Amino acid sequence: MLKVSTENIEISVRSNYLSEHSIPKENHYFFVYFITIENKGNYAVQLLSRHWDIFDSNGEKRAVEGEGVIGETPIIEPGEKYEYNSGCNLITDMGYMKGYYNMKRVVDELTFKAVIPQFDLIVPSKLN
Repeated sequence: MLKVSTENIEISVRSNYLSEHSIPKENHYFFVYFITIENKGNYAVQLLSRHWDIFDSNGEKRAVEGEGVIGETPIIEPGEKYEYNSGCNLITDMGYMKGYYNMKRVVDELTFKAVIPQFDLIVPSKLN
């Protein structure tokens, strides 16, 4: 599991390939990723929006932005965690994602970007 901290917000991520939702003959590879956001600071924070950069191994890049995650803009109290999972499709059997969350400290409305660590999306047979 990969982890990175920004402003006392620790983000960890892991990913899995879902063969049952993939169609390699049609260049459709589906991955699920699991995110944990842990507030190790002294102030509550709110996740406002997300930005993802998604890269296929053929050099294609796309950006995805939106409000919150999975339809939520959670407030994470000090010492608490917020966990969710989502999915991503690639047109190649390898790629990676990275990004950030726009966060706000609730106490003073200071905003900052919490870095999401870069993580690989690889069909397991490519690792042999």
